[in-house]
Amino acid sequence: MSSAHTPLTDALAAGSALVLDGGLSNQLEAAGYDLTDDLWSARLLAERPEALVRAHLAYYEAGADVVITSSYQATFEGFARRGIGHDRAADLLALSVESAREAARRAEAGRPLWVAASAGPYGAMLADGSEYRGRYGLGTGELERFHRPRLEVLAAARPDVLALETVPDTDEARALLRAVRGLGVPAWLSYTVAGDRTRAGQPLAEAFALAAGVDEVVAVGVNCCAPEDADRAVALAARITGKPVVVYPNSGEEWDAAAHAWRGRVTFSAERVTAWRQDGARLIGGCCRVGPQVIADVAARLHSGNA
Repeated sequence: MSSAHTPLTDALAAGSALVLDGGLSNQLEAAGYDLTDDLWSARLLAERPEALVRAHLAYYEAGADVVITSSYQATFEGFARRGIGHDRAADLLALSVESAREAARRAEAGRPLWVAASAGPYGAMLADGSEYRGRYGLGTGELERFHRPRLEVLAAARPDVLALETVPDTDEARALLRAVRGLGVPAWLSYTVAGDRTRAGQPLAEAFALAAGVDEVVAVGVNCCAPEDADRAVALAARITGKPVVVYPNSGEEWDAAAHAWRGRVTFSAERVTAWRQDGARLIGGCCRVGPQVIADVAARLHSGNA
């Protein structure tokens, strides 16, 4: 598989808009699974893989063209803390891709369905919220060495694209861009942002520019942020990189860590999709707290050509 020409990248090059899924964790929690664990949804790869298939299937059936695997918080280091050895961890990473593929087979959607293999940031492995701060005290080389082995295993499982997602700063972006070289699978790079800056405080224009000349990267954008911040970021990413934009923000609610509860109001709506599409977004979905019904609304808007 060439990172330059795959069915998914050809669809993006043709200007197609593809619907991403919504939050995997909220779909699993709605099904009754407790994810209060350092491995988060990745725990179910070892314990309840069928639950992941059903969660992915719900999004395909809602109209998603692309689902994102449960490997966001799945790392060799995180699994090792649970007594899971390297070989078994590699099998679980590959299973994350196969679970999404199995959901696509069951969906029988009559349209192409794709799988994005999630690679979350270093902070996701720490499970302490530092993916929303960045600046872990590690150099680019150290971060590349952390990411590359997992990306190699995910790429070998043959997803359609690698989702380098929820990236909080430019140091980690540089490491990821180096880590995906030569893997033979295209990637998107997606930052988590606050206002017009990365979570670590760097200007988004500088952050997006890092990916502008990287052939492996087929889309650049934002995720796991407020919908209002996504509104501002899409046009900037398109202008700075000249690449298709990926956008999948949260519901708009905010997590209250002290109360262990979500607060605030939902501001994500399918109506935002029209502006994102016009500003250059080609991969559009939701992240935390965005469920299948909202994705169905997004899909109806995009697939009808009204966006």
